[in-house]
Amino acid sequence: MKRALVVVEGTEATKELIREAGELAAGVGAELFLVHVTTKEAFSEYATSMADIPERDVGYSTERAREGARQFATDVGDEVFAGLDVEYEAIGALGDKEEQILDIAYERDCDHIFINGRKRSPTGKAIFGDLAQSVLLKFDGTVTITTH
Repeated sequence: MKRALVVVEGTEATKELIREAGELAAGVGAELFLVHVTTKEAFSEYATSMADIPERDVGYSTERAREGARQFATDVGDEVFAGLDVEYEAIGALGDKEEQILDIAYERDCDHIFINGRKRSPTGKAIFGDLAQSVLLKFDGTVTITTH
């Protein structure tokens, strides 16, 4: 492992995954990237709610959304790695989660992705899709998936 990407969400299971990935990356001297992706749906909802504030002229741009996602990844990383000697770069993205995760992994020349999956039945995966499964099938490197 030379460069690893960890998909950041706000769950305790994801925090455990980040900690394990960070310790592994630090142990082998690999670069570590933490990425949080804001979906277009979440962006649209937040932008609409910001526009509904009558006293303020507050816009919520795509750049602010990416920066907010990057800050979220930074905050989670700082919390998880407090007291540990783990270096990482936080990345914020906006758009389709699968597409953004894979694009960033390839842009950063990552050879390993860590992602938290959902416990779903095979039927549930077929009907609703599964982000972790899709990343696993499309990434040309190692993918570590945890389910909690």
